[in-house]
Formats: sequence, C-alpha cells, structure tokens
Amino acid sequence: MPRSAELDLPGVTPSRQKRSRETTAALLQAGAELLRTHSLAELSIEALCRQVGATVGAFYSRFESKEAYFNALLALAARDGESRLSRMKEDKRLRDAELSELGRLLVRGTIGWIRNHEGVLRAALQHDDTRPDRWSTFKSLARANVAGATPILLGAMGKGRKAAKTRAIGFGFQVVLGTLVNAVLNDPGPLSIHDREMEDRLSNCLLLLLQAEMTAPTAGVSRKRKR
Repeated sequence: MPRSAELDLPGVTPSRQKRSRETTAALLQAGAELLRTHSLAELSIEALCRQVGATVGAFYSRFESKEAYFNALLALAARDGESRLSRMKEDKRLRDAELSELGRLLVRGTIGWIRNHEGVLRAALQHDDTRPDRWSTFKSLARANVAGATPILLGAMGKGRKAAKTRAIGFGFQVVLGTLVNAVLNDPGPLSIHDREMEDRLSNCLLLLLQAEMTAPTAGVSRKRKR
C-alpha cells in the first residue's frame, strides 16, 4: 500500500487526517490490483469503492475524475521505478559481480518492477494511441535504466571498443524490454511475465548479446581477413 508521503499527487485532494489518507491509499492499491484482470474501461468506480468499504462520494472527494485517479496510479508506478534506479546505483552487489550475474540482477530487478505494476502498465500501453503521454514517462524510465546499467556493464566487459559495447548494451535492453512489454500487453506465450523461466532466458539472452560484442573482431582485423 502506498505510504502517506507518496499520496501528494496531481489530481489527488490532499488530506491531513490519517484515516482519510489510509482510504486514499486503499483505493489506489485496490485499483492497481483490479487492473491486473480488468481493462481501465472495465474498472468500475462503484466496484472499487465496495471493495475498500468506501462510498462513491468519498472517491470523488479525493480524485477529480477517473482519469485523475489513473494518473495517480501512473505516478506511483513511476516513482517506484525511480526509487529502484536510485537503489541500483547504491547496490554493492553490482560493483563486484561478474557479467553473467550482473545481467541476471539487472533483468530480475526490471521484471520485478513490471510485475509489481503489471495492470497499470498494461492499461497505459492500451491507451498509448489515444494518450501517448501516459507511456512517455515509462519510456524515460527505460532510458534511465539503460543509462544507469551501461557503466556497470561496461566495467565487466573489459577495456576497448566502448562505443560498440555501449550500443550492444542498449540493444540488449531493447530486446529485454520489448519482450517484457509484449508479455504484459499480449501474453503470447510460451512464457508469461510471472514465469521464473522468463528471468532466466532473458538474462541469458542479454549475456549472449554482450559476449558476442566482446568477442567481435575489430575493424582492422576484419579488413585483414578480407584481403
């Protein structure tokens, strides 16, 4: 459940009373859970309020509209993502880990965040055509995730060919995130976002892409071979 300090959000009426803030937090948590199995259009304010024992009037006294409510859910997911990135910078495990373990930790962290906010992220993706700004925040988070992971991975990939390795890291995360977005939005199988095997296979995929770049011949070697 969101902490009281996290409830100061645009479109959310502030409250100093503990019980009122607890009701706001309960409404947000219940909505995030309902969106795991319902679309945003299917999300009923009446059903949401019944689930937490609140009235519809209490809902609209806290949120200007259903859209404002969803924007608050998006903001909470984004804040959690930003917090994860901050923790990543301070994670001592990442400083000394080998490349294979680094990839596993980074992929696991990304999947964990997506699982925590699966319904909200799916709803944002489903409305990307009509409200692209709803997904732009998460695109920025994805870029920040890659930017934060790049120097850590470069340190484990050895010296030389920094530009090529940086590009390989970026593409590796594009593959990882693209697979996860497709899993959240379409769940095409054979693996779902909740399968542990998804972590294992995406970690291995990232590792293979980075190792391929580490062992790629330099431009000079390629020219010699052509002669």
